[in-house]
Order: sequence, then C-alpha cells, then structure tokens
Amino acid sequence: MKNTPSHLPEKARKHVCDALRAVLTDGLDLYTQMKVAHWNIKGPHFTSLHPLFDQFATDQAANNDAVAERILTLGHLAVGTAKHVAKHSRLPDYPQNLTKDLEHVALLAERIGELLVGMRAAREVVKKHEDEDTFDLLTGMIEQFEKHAWFLHATLGG
Repeated sequence: MKNTPSHLPEKARKHVCDALRAVLTDGLDLYTQMKVAHWNIKGPHFTSLHPLFDQFATDQAANNDAVAERILTLGHLAVGTAKHVAKHSRLPDYPQNLTKDLEHVALLAERIGELLVGMRAAREVVKKHEDEDTFDLLTGMIEQFEKHAWFLHATLGG
C-alpha cells in the first residue's frame, strides 16, 4: 500500500510493520488466553481476579486495535485470523482444563512477560528506523502491561 501520511521510507515502514505484526499476533493470542483464564477461574481469589483478568483482556484488545491501525497508517495490512495467530504466535499454548486461581495468575504473568519481550524487540526495530510515533505507542503499551504483570507477581507474593 502506498497511501500513507508517514514520512518514513518504504523499506523502514516494511521493517516496522513486520515487527508490529509479530506484536499483534502475540497480542491477539494473549487476549484469548486472558479470556480463557477469566471464564474458567475458580478459587478463593475469584472475586478479585475474575474482573481483573477481564480488564487486562479489554486493555489488550485496545492495544491490538492500536497496533493494527498503526500498521495500516504506515501503509501495510494487518493480519490476525485465528489460523494465522495459531501458526505464528510466540506465546506458549494455554491449558484448557485449568481452573485454580493462582495457577492462572502464574501462567498469565509468564505470558505477559513473553509479550513484553516481543514488544521491546519491536521497539528496538522502531527505534532503529527513527519512528518516534510507533516508539511512543509501544512504550505506552509496555508501561501498561508491566503494571499488569506487577499486579500478578504481587498476587503470587513475589
């Protein structure tokens, strides 16, 4: 796609968009994993974690949308079908039979950590290509999910 308001050269936009697509893929996977945790959680921490997981999923859905829209703004296409995500996500699969509250907390903390690794790697690509706007977008998302990870780690007592 050529119609873009971006000042970046095409080659830079392609590299940035490739990095953003990986973040989007992982983010879409994490969103579904958070919803599985939200739906299936049971245990003494249910009343506090059930809405927390839903808020995390809502935040991730907004981030997914922002990343996809940034890709389009840069003149490329966003991808994110379930089959694409299943094939390309860097996150481990989520167990479908898990119900214990603190087990969900530990798994989501691990997966948010993986998402953060991918976001930081994408931010390095963006920094290399001097795309300050995308850098700022990723920085905000990283800050948000570092806080979410902190909530989960605090729940685990670590």
